[in-house]
Amino acid sequence: MWGFGLFFFLFTSYAILRPVRDSMGIASGVHHLQWLFSATFITMLVAVPIHGWLNAHVPRTRFVDWIYGFFALNMLSFALGMFFWPSSPWLARVFFVWLSVFNLFVVSVSWSLMADVFDLAQARRLFGFIAGGASAGGIAGPVFGALMVNILSVSGLLVASALMLGCAAFAKSRLMRWRLTRDTAAEQESRQQPVSGNPFSGFTLVIGSPYLLCLAGFVMLLTTASTFLYFEQARLVAENFPTRGAQIRVFSAIDGIVQALSLICQLFITGSFARRFGLLGLLTVVPLLIVAGFLVLAACPTFGVVAVVMGIRRIGEYAFIRPGREMLFTRMPVAVKYRAKNFLDTVVYRAGDAVSGWVSSTLMLLAHSPLYISFAGAFLALIWAGCGYLLAQHKNEAPERA
Repeated sequence: MWGFGLFFFLFTSYAILRPVRDSMGIASGVHHLQWLFSATFITMLVAVPIHGWLNAHVPRTRFVDWIYGFFALNMLSFALGMFFWPSSPWLARVFFVWLSVFNLFVVSVSWSLMADVFDLAQARRLFGFIAGGASAGGIAGPVFGALMVNILSVSGLLVASALMLGCAAFAKSRLMRWRLTRDTAAEQESRQQPVSGNPFSGFTLVIGSPYLLCLAGFVMLLTTASTFLYFEQARLVAENFPTRGAQIRVFSAIDGIVQALSLICQLFITGSFARRFGLLGLLTVVPLLIVAGFLVLAACPTFGVVAVVMGIRRIGEYAFIRPGREMLFTRMPVAVKYRAKNFLDTVVYRAGDAVSGWVSSTLMLLAHSPLYISFAGAFLALIWAGCGYLLAQHKNEAPERA
């Protein structure tokens, strides 16, 4: 329950701000989105070594607190900035990049904590339910944002988001207290130590493991599908909903529907699906659905279709892919859970965003039609399914020591 609560507050915090970020991305110009994605990737390259250094100097039991505290202070700083300069295009661009960094870092370290706290058997039973906390928060955040944006303004939403992050830190402390009461003396001592390694250990661990390289390919292809769909959705929203308030309400409505359906899947479907079809089902069913979705989009490139396909991808990631990916890490050593995993979840993820963003923009510039993007997305989603198959079939080749 504390794991569920941690993700509920964490995703409420993020989901309040996600529609704001999406509207600010449009405000900067849809044709500039690839530049924002590239800036996010560069920021990740700078942030990950700092994260690695901090990981080597802060005890595992306190590491998540430092990450949450840092980003909460960032939120309060943005609240002041948007209070005084609400229409600044450069502040909108910086906020877009910052939130794109924030969400990956806090989610990555939170799942690292879960992979550290629970074993594989517990993960199979509980990760779907715990991920349901993220979807519940994903419902509460957009509803709160849509109802309160005209009352609190964007600055007020940022303050509310910082408060939710503080609640997530409290849930984390209760979860860690539960774990420590069940640890042996040696395990308790280990948790009080930092994670050994240098700021670039995550990169070297991934490069040195064929299994982790395959997982990196899986992550990049996941983000490619997401970015292709995101760009098309942003283009259609900009055409159909010209004001920032309308865009925030549209994005909030989409987020609310996606999270509600994700929650239903996580509470009632994911656990039984995982027991019946295992990792193979969790890691391949969504990519195959996205292959079909891109082909439908090629035939009917409308806002309704792209919203449905994007929704399937997001629901599938939250309810099936994310629990499946995190189960892979439960058997791995601490250094992989906290270092290689963070590198995959941040640098590799945003590298996929940046590369696919430029590919999508180039295809649109050359072809002046989303048709070629849809066919390219279907082909890459098929390769994505193949990576999922390999990861599930060769799970015993995952690194068990570092």
